[in-house]
Amino acid sequence: MAEFDTNHPRLHLHNFLSLQTCKELEFIHNSCSTVGYRPNVFSTTLSHLIATNCAHLILPFVPIRDRVKEKVEEFFGCEFELFVEFTGLISWCKGSSIGWHSDDSRSYLKQRDFTAVCYLNNQGKDFNGGGLHFQSGKPSTFLPVAGDVVIYTADSRNIHCVDEITAGERLTLNLWFSRDASHDEDRKLIALLGQCIGLDIEVKPSSYLPLPASCNMYWFSAAEAPGQQSGFGISWARLYVLGYTFYFHEDEIRSSTSTSECHLLELLAKPLRLARGSEIYEKEFINSLHALQVVQFYYWQTSELQKITAENEDLSILLLKQALPEMRNSLKSVNLGDEVLAATVFGHKSCVVNKHLVFDWAGFFAAVVAWESYSAELYKKLCASLPHWISHESIFCVPDLEVPGVALVTRGILLSS
Repeated sequence: MAEFDTNHPRLHLHNFLSLQTCKELEFIHNSCSTVGYRPNVFSTTLSHLIATNCAHLILPFVPIRDRVKEKVEEFFGCEFELFVEFTGLISWCKGSSIGWHSDDSRSYLKQRDFTAVCYLNNQGKDFNGGGLHFQSGKPSTFLPVAGDVVIYTADSRNIHCVDEITAGERLTLNLWFSRDASHDEDRKLIALLGQCIGLDIEVKPSSYLPLPASCNMYWFSAAEAPGQQSGFGISWARLYVLGYTFYFHEDEIRSSTSTSECHLLELLAKPLRLARGSEIYEKEFINSLHALQVVQFYYWQTSELQKITAENEDLSILLLKQALPEMRNSLKSVNLGDEVLAATVFGHKSCVVNKHLVFDWAGFFAAVVAWESYSAELYKKLCASLPHWISHESIFCVPDLEVPGVALVTRGILLSS
């Protein structure tokens, strides 16, 4: 539903994004986010995805950027004038809020003309608080509903604030637009893509295995105690609240004996195994981000994975429970942060997930295979799109190369969500 106030122009689009699109972006954010730009905030930018060997994960954003940009140009009458200045996933956790402001209020943001906020989850179900309020004009309040989009001018006509988050994690896709070509995000991203992946279309596992960025981007400290020992590594915390434990080889632990943030985060960049209770999964993950992506994929695609495992009850799952005792004895579990703080920040959503999902290793095994298929398919589409993007100096949906529905492949079974 569109609303228009000439003095305070803003647009509300209901159900603009599909629930599946929201869930895919949630998967990406929960797999790749870093500490954000303000206390108790986490962010995932396109440049960060490229820099951490996850460039293929920018593809799900491309059709959304195109559609939102078209709506902004149509509603505000500025066709062919706008450039996307910024695209990013932003989540606000308990304690975060923002007072009255306009999005161009700071001098270094004067180039910003329009803002689009795409809600990816629901107030009251996934988080509490987080309502958007405008100081003047109507409608004055927007309560986050997954799939809805709010677009407004980034100036003093639309001064706004956001209520404090009291529980859970409020997730949005934020897009900012500018008429100033020097702030065009696309050219910067294309340059990064050229540096990181070039034009090599050969798909190898190393093409899409995530590689952590600098340590300080992954250590979260409570807003009331920034920089102190009370905190956690983000990937560890997101998995901890879902019931997983990290296991490392003893020699890796001995090389990181300090409890400082940096040494803990060094462990997160090393090979590890995942466990639930007394059961340890056989596969070794290259690092904590790799493990996190597979787990988040499992929760995102659980209904499809259950169909696969229902037809493949003979899937061979190797657990280090009784077998291979010598390997189990060489592994040690490690907590990489403050458990209470992790549960406070990320626990609300995990309670909902665990309530409705019974974990099984067969489904998890299917997720490992399906995640690899999903990542490889996106990487191929990225490599096919990149020459067109370079030629046009713009990121867009290339005709006949749109990313299809997620393919889940295991033991010869193909399902499309």
